[in-house]
Amino acid sequence: MSIPNEALQKLVQEIETQAITAQREINVVKATIASKQRDVRMLELTSTEVKQLDADTKVYEGIGKMFMFAPTNNVQTRLSSDTAELKNDISNLDKKLHYLETTHKNSREHIDQIFKSRGR
Repeated sequence: MSIPNEALQKLVQEIETQAITAQREINVVKATIASKQRDVRMLELTSTEVKQLDADTKVYEGIGKMFMFAPTNNVQTRLSSDTAELKNDISNLDKKLHYLETTHKNSREHIDQIFKSRGR
């Protein structure tokens, strides 16, 4: 049973649109992962620096346009929680990236199959 040309063309267009959308999202996810990885490195570096400070050293955190005193252990706790949250986000983005790459690959394979079967 043969599929009419118009229906086949519409199917190819839908699959192509899906592949293009997946490719765009892949690029966005990769950029987001890179940004979050930079943030994690920065937080880890800051945490290392804070750990090296004496216990009685005054530490100030930026809040908007001003700085407020914060105990060293509170700063360390906040840095640790922010780092853990970012790592969790990166893990979720990695899963999304894998899904999008699979979707893109499958879309391309389906288009190739349609053209190969149509060539027969």
